[in-house]
Amino acid sequence: MPELTIVVPTLDERQNLAPLMASLESVLTGIDFEVLFVDDDSPDGTSEFARQMAQRDRRIRVLQRIGRRGLSSAVVEGMLASSSPYLAVMDCDLQHEEKILPAMLAKLRNDGLDLVVATRHRDGGSMGEMSPARRKLSEWGRRLSALVSHADLSDPMSGYFVVTRDYVNEVARRLSGTGFKVLLDLVVSSTRPVRIAEVPYVFRPRLHGASKLDILVGLEYLELLADKVLGDFVPASYVIFGLAGSIGVLAHLAAVNLLRLIPGFSLERAQITSSAIVIGLNFLLNNQLTFRSARLHGRRFAIGLIIFYTACSVGLFLNLHVLEYLARVVPWYVAAAAGLAVGSVWNYWMSSMFVWQVRRRAQRVRSTASTVRV
Repeated sequence: MPELTIVVPTLDERQNLAPLMASLESVLTGIDFEVLFVDDDSPDGTSEFARQMAQRDRRIRVLQRIGRRGLSSAVVEGMLASSSPYLAVMDCDLQHEEKILPAMLAKLRNDGLDLVVATRHRDGGSMGEMSPARRKLSEWGRRLSALVSHADLSDPMSGYFVVTRDYVNEVARRLSGTGFKVLLDLVVSSTRPVRIAEVPYVFRPRLHGASKLDILVGLEYLELLADKVLGDFVPASYVIFGLAGSIGVLAHLAAVNLLRLIPGFSLERAQITSSAIVIGLNFLLNNQLTFRSARLHGRRFAIGLIIFYTACSVGLFLNLHVLEYLARVVPWYVAAAAGLAVGSVWNYWMSSMFVWQVRRRAQRVRSTASTVRV
């Protein structure tokens, strides 16, 4: 069993594998380590190329995930698939300074810590040539993380850290596995103060490929924060589902207004037509945002759309009947809100269970993780 497992999530990063291994070999002299590439079924053949490397180097392992996406969940599965007492997490894009890894590991072992984080925001650290937009996004991420984390972290957005196996086992069942910043998830999931230290480093420019940081990734970060604040009461994905529904309501009102301008279009006809259009819009939004990690494609997209239309039609029926019943005993706005809530919860439950099958996927992931640990 190696002393250190380095978990490296990958997506279309075949060309970075060999340079990363060479750089790690050059700095980890005397340390028994392995590198576990967790690949989300990259179209460029990253998994297969990593397996070819593993045939020549026993320190390389590959965990290929099919039908699942997400950096945090990939990291968590990778950590659970290892038996090493110490675990490191770093990106495959060569932007993390590998030369500080031995110092991070030594600090973790010698100081009795749970976690050592590579930071860009202490003396000696730098964000390098990062664009102003990404710098601003990182700063906002730091500020928002303070809402859920009371740990002394200067760089909660860091994707480069070393953690003990004991700490991972302690918090594993409370992890959200949402978004792209697993460090914050690890820290906030603890029920006790976390023993943390930081080591500064300079964030290097990307050599290959494009940044995966986009608006959808930003929404996943917000979903992680929502899960940590509301997770015991309301699923974070329901918050995103509600936001998508709010956009649908505004689109519905606008569409009804426009359709009524067409000669021969009655209010009822405009309402029905607009509802049909907006249900399709909500399906697209939820496929891209709410259930991004279980996104539907091809035949499954078509089947999911049919189920979504059916579920939303039943939700609309429930909404109207609750409204009609309660309007007799409470003010109309209370009845309307109750009807909307019932319809919304029904639509979310049906969508997560039968359209995107989130719970079934989660059960399969837990089953896989349990099998790996055995």
